[in-house]
Amino acid sequence: MALVVFLRGVNVGGHKTLRPSALARELARYDVVNIGAAGTFVVCKPPGRAELRAQLLRKLPFAAEIAMCEGRDLLRLARQNPFGSETAAAGVVRFASILVSPRSAALKLPLCIPGEGDWLVKVMARQGCIVWGEYRRHMKTIAYLAQMDKLLGTTVTTRNWNTITAIAEVLKGESRPKKRRAAASA
Repeated sequence: MALVVFLRGVNVGGHKTLRPSALARELARYDVVNIGAAGTFVVCKPPGRAELRAQLLRKLPFAAEIAMCEGRDLLRLARQNPFGSETAAAGVVRFASILVSPRSAALKLPLCIPGEGDWLVKVMARQGCIVWGEYRRHMKTIAYLAQMDKLLGTTVTTRNWNTITAIAEVLKGESRPKKRRAAASA
């Protein structure tokens, strides 16, 4: 089964800049599909995790934290549709965060940050190395999202739920035509 790779902190504010589509091409022997500009990849024919991590670290022009999860775990979560069929409220973004290390602190969920007053980040649940929830668009939200590292006892990297559904589409169609694959990685 495919592995999904998430690079933490790539192409944010002009730091750790990278052309993910070029990296995907360099790793073409593993049938890598690039998802967006944030360093998210579906590796359809992965080697072992350690070998893939080593390959990525050799090819990246900077040190990076790498989170990986099994494609089947993300696909299962997307099929479960933890947010239901209702659209998110205005100004609310749904997300999933992937833990860099599967070993982490137990956390009583759901959890709202800050704990007092109106929440800006709501962590709803966890399944293996994936936690998900919602956050409100606000200047302080990024600082509250960063608190998840401390709360979980490991670093996490966060993606919009739209990215997770895009990954699920790639995983569902691993045998799709090459023309469509090229469009997904552009």
